[in-house]
Amino acid sequence: MKKNFKIFTLFSLFALFTMLPAFSQQITKFGVVDTAKVYNAYFRNSTPVRNYEKKKAEFQDEINKKTDELKQLQQKKLEMEKNGNDAQVLKIEAEITKKKDYLTEYANAKNVELESLQKTLQNSDEFYKKLYNTLTKIAESGGYSMILSLQESNSILWYSSSVDITNQVIAELGL
Repeated sequence: MKKNFKIFTLFSLFALFTMLPAFSQQITKFGVVDTAKVYNAYFRNSTPVRNYEKKKAEFQDEINKKTDELKQLQQKKLEMEKNGNDAQVLKIEAEITKKKDYLTEYANAKNVELESLQKTLQNSDEFYKKLYNTLTKIAESGGYSMILSLQESNSILWYSSSVDITNQVIAELGL
């Protein structure tokens, strides 16, 4: 009886070890990508983003310049009030109001323009085509069955950092 049990156990172990590779091939390999991180890395170095940042800086410089002009006019108004020159005070107040209105309109118009540029950047088909091609290449060469985005799925509750291929995607994109 013991001999039969030993033979059965050995046979079972042998069968288990020979079937183990077949089971290991059936395991699905998943990867996850922090697409927001990839997006930021991609656009940080792109010409459209540099142009956006340049326009943003130019607009801010103009706003700062107009704000400084308003401060100078307000100082001038205070001096005229101190000197009792009511006619000049009224004239300066009218100019201040006019410049404040212009500054408000300018800032609103430029903010709308910047928002439009930013939306254009975020909806870039070129980025998504490159991302898809890069993910396809990494998935096929790495044996991944599926790659999930951390931003697009609320169902990912936990993942091991060993399946995070974000840095590999960024490197593959040359960023």
